[in-house]
Amino acid sequence: MESTRPDSRPPASSVVWPAKINHVPKEIFVSNELFEEELKRIFYGEEWHAVAHEGEIPNIGDFKTFRHARVPLLITRAEDGSINVMYNACSHRGSQVETKPHGNKLEFECPYHRWLFDAKGSLVGCPAKPGDFSDTFRKEDYPLACPRVAVVHGLIFITLSDKTPPIEEWMAGWTEQLGEVLGGDGRLRLLGYQKVVFRSNWKIYHDNDAYHAPLLHQAFRMLNWQGGKGVQRADERGHRGFRSELSLPRAQTLLKDASLIQYMNNEKSSGLSVSVHLFPAAVSISHLNSIGIRFMSPISVDETEVHYAYFAHADDDEALVRHRVRQSSNLLGPCGLVSMEDASVFHRLYTGSHTPGNAVFQKGVGDEYTMPVEFSQNDESANLPGWEHYRKIMGLKQEEK
Repeated sequence: MESTRPDSRPPASSVVWPAKINHVPKEIFVSNELFEEELKRIFYGEEWHAVAHEGEIPNIGDFKTFRHARVPLLITRAEDGSINVMYNACSHRGSQVETKPHGNKLEFECPYHRWLFDAKGSLVGCPAKPGDFSDTFRKEDYPLACPRVAVVHGLIFITLSDKTPPIEEWMAGWTEQLGEVLGGDGRLRLLGYQKVVFRSNWKIYHDNDAYHAPLLHQAFRMLNWQGGKGVQRADERGHRGFRSELSLPRAQTLLKDASLIQYMNNEKSSGLSVSVHLFPAAVSISHLNSIGIRFMSPISVDETEVHYAYFAHADDDEALVRHRVRQSSNLLGPCGLVSMEDASVFHRLYTGSHTPGNAVFQKGVGDEYTMPVEFSQNDESANLPGWEHYRKIMGLKQEEK
């Protein structure tokens, strides 16, 4: 695939980025032209994208399907225990091979002409008599095609470009914190999913900041949660992370069962809330005892699909597993205590973005022409390095100071 680096193509749009680093043009959230170019430059370009976790396919023969933007994927665990990610399209005429969201089998048959593939994507059977096919036909030349794959702490990444840097370089500085979020070593056990479609642009979903949390979400006030020590960090590639302590209320009468927000502190994590947001949209969160990964797929300029996947650690006893089940979606699911207002605000932001002007960041911003490098717990400025990374990828010109 051709390079998606900032200087490799003409600008994706005539949109001109403001000179002030804390101003983001609202037009980018509603432009269908830009959305189509984002698919090419970002989702099919030189970035890694999380599409599954090994804990979702723990057994031989387990599989999962996933749509990465418009690209259908088939993710399997083969007989030898290997993880395989393939394009979910027959190597013959391109028909989608598997339609179920998950299951267990070691062979996948295309219904159109009954071509049969094993769990590694090799073609193992196709109905034909000698002389039916071209002289050069060989089964070994027709496996299911594959993107590049990398696995970090069990989290499975793909990239559709051969120019994407190695995963170690792409996520340099974040591997340790990601491991902390994913149970310490990434050995996770799937608890379940919630899958939603937000009526909003994918960048609005990804731009969700730390400033809003105690202001928008009613649970923080109603449960009298108090923020403890916390810190954010971000890098030039658009990755950002968050770590904080939560001071839980000493007395709480609102919930009938206050154990829902209990923290079983036999965890390896040193904090009560740790998250990693990898550009463009891979989100992993450990909050109290819940462990969650959000797999995002942009559908259209105004629709974003997100799969909320919830996990326990492989070594958990049943009491902790039950606690994680209760806590996971009830806290940070799409209708969780902490996050239920997000969907409404995403839609409001998308609706409001059809007006002229810029979205302006203030919390944590000093000099409006200098990119901040340090961020406190509730600053929104930690999102700004990611916006600069986006601007460069999209080749959008910036106003002079």
